Amino acid sequence: MAVLLSRLGAFSARHRVPVLLVWLVLLLGGGAGAVTLGGETASSFSIPGQESTIALERIGQEFGGAAGATARVVFEAPEGQTLADPENAAAVQAVVADLAGLPGVVSAADPFDPQNPAVNSAQPTVGYSTVTYDAGPGEVTPEQQDALVAAVEDARAGGLTVEVGGEAVQAPPHVGGPAEVIGVVIALVVLAVTFGSLLVAGMNLLTAVVGVGIGVLGVTIATGFTELSSTTPILAAMLGLAVGIDYALFIITRHRQELRAGSDVPTAVATAVGTAGSAVVTAGLTVVIALAGLSVVGIPFLTQMGIAAAATIVVAVLVALTLVPAVLALLGLRVLPRRQRAAAPGGAPASSGRGVLAGWVATVTRRRVLALLASVVALGVVAIPFASMQTTLVQDPPEGSTAARAQALLAEGFGAGFNGPLVVLFEGDGAAAAAQQAAGTVAEVGDVARAVPGNANADGTAATLNVIPESGPADPATEQLVADLRAQFGDLDGIEVSVTGQTAVSVDVAQALDDALPVYLVLVVGLALVLLVLVFRSLLVPLVGVAGFLLTVGASLGATVAVFQWGWLGAVVNLEDTGPLISLTPILVIGILFGLAMDYQIFLVSRMHEAHSAGSEPLPAIRTGFRQAAPVVVAAALIMFSVFAGFVPAGEATIKMIAFALAMGILFDAFVVRMVLVPAALALLGERAWWLPRWLGWLPRLDVEGSALETRPPAADEQPVGAGAR
Repeated sequence: MAVLLSRLGAFSARHRVPVLLVWLVLLLGGGAGAVTLGGETASSFSIPGQESTIALERIGQEFGGAAGATARVVFEAPEGQTLADPENAAAVQAVVADLAGLPGVVSAADPFDPQNPAVNSAQPTVGYSTVTYDAGPGEVTPEQQDALVAAVEDARAGGLTVEVGGEAVQAPPHVGGPAEVIGVVIALVVLAVTFGSLLVAGMNLLTAVVGVGIGVLGVTIATGFTELSSTTPILAAMLGLAVGIDYALFIITRHRQELRAGSDVPTAVATAVGTAGSAVVTAGLTVVIALAGLSVVGIPFLTQMGIAAAATIVVAVLVALTLVPAVLALLGLRVLPRRQRAAAPGGAPASSGRGVLAGWVATVTRRRVLALLASVVALGVVAIPFASMQTTLVQDPPEGSTAARAQALLAEGFGAGFNGPLVVLFEGDGAAAAAQQAAGTVAEVGDVARAVPGNANADGTAATLNVIPESGPADPATEQLVADLRAQFGDLDGIEVSVTGQTAVSVDVAQALDDALPVYLVLVVGLALVLLVLVFRSLLVPLVGVAGFLLTVGASLGATVAVFQWGWLGAVVNLEDTGPLISLTPILVIGILFGLAMDYQIFLVSRMHEAHSAGSEPLPAIRTGFRQAAPVVVAAALIMFSVFAGFVPAGEATIKMIAFALAMGILFDAFVVRMVLVPAALALLGERAWWLPRWLGWLPRLDVEGSALETRPPAADEQPVGAGAR
């Protein structure tokens, strides 16, 4: 692999202008395709074939479902008054009439309709109007949303409290806010400090942006042909940007090392792509397999997320292997600080072994038992909250928004469970009678506020029962109620009973994700072991790496539970409210952190393995490899942390939680596991760390270190690219 990649690097360097033009065309073509072919994303999650999903489809077939998106405009009377007072009632009627005339609105329900009242009592203080659009969920235009918000603001002038919520006014999540930009700026600063050159730092960042741009534009084009979650392009952007910067960083760093050692530009490019590029391919492959492996759990929207993010990673790897070498050849010796350029052709002295990181690894390997125990205990303590993790797919609107205030008013007027009603579907002969009978008995089930018979078809073979819980949609008690209702009606002879509604769908999806988590974790751990055995031809090094990964995952999710579920240090991350973690968080964090952790393991330990294979004793090999790779790993970790942390202060809850968990996971894995636990454990194992049983000697050699490059003559396509490269 090292030989093939070195030839690819040499080819890209020699044909640097065509390579640059190809990537530019891909970027422009992706932009044009995204504008002309891109579609809408979905903000809801469901799994085909589940009880709640099937029941919703059956209700739509039997009774007809609402085709359009809906908003709920909530009214509250001034203190000491009711909505039934003539002046307030007239104001409500006027607002409803205005709502019915808004662009795209099909109907606006009257809260005082005697056939379907939407007020909280005979002397009502709270009521609501359901506004239905002709566009489906996620398709209401920003102009239509603005018109609705403006109408609500005008209605407040009459003295009523008026708020609006619902799917019709949900804004799609976005990328590119101030916090994300700050993260990218911090990454640029880290790169500038690492390279000592703003030009090289900018080049590193620019090539990564090209890769993530093409990847995200490709995902946007895909939305025109299939329904993707609104989280998918953001996840692809977040992960693609982080690994794109890092992969370019690894190759540029090795290229500069080769230049300082006396290589000319073409040779340095080929060697960097053959050595660091081999590690990039291996590391990128781990991320791709981990993300694509999300399809194993059998959840369609999760599969789409994984494949979209994996495709973005593939683009990032290709950019690092082709575009980065082309730009390096174009810059020539300008990738080095000015004071090093004259000395580069004659060879620069090797590192003296002094410095902070050299002293760090010397201390860690000398006090290896203490360092190993301290790192394990520290991560174990941080992981303790993980044991109490709760998950849900229900997301409350941002605190302080009109949607949050509308939800609070409805909970005050009708009960917390009004925001998450359940629907029980009865099907079969006598279904209507069974639903009527169940309305009187279901109140005996705990956490039920009230039960009201719903619709019934003409022959009485299908009927619904609307159940309002006492607890809110995200409350664990509501999840238990879904299970209790299914148990209560599970034995009706001749009648099929299903519990559905958006809250039940969320409960089912969350349960499916929780059930898939152990299976996926075993898959990822098994993959890590196989991959690391192939890379390092060792059994104990992979075991140390996987054990560190498990500690990273536990600590990352433990810290996330402590902040988002318990509320510790919530102000630091601009936390609006505490509650269960979004169900997507654990499985996505495991998949992504697996790839990133293996990145650091491969880049760090491969240099140790390279030194050991060259004849160094185990302890000097650990220290030599650490001194060579640790500066790059530190810079890469700081960059990834900055990019992920940039998505935490603002944005929707799903992205906020995932970004926080990934940011903390990067800190724990890079600075505790790879900088302390791994060198301490390898120093403790000594020569045994590199032991491989004879019966595994048939395993192929991946040659991540690029040792094959030292034993072959240069290929024809690796001849100098011309004096201009210098």
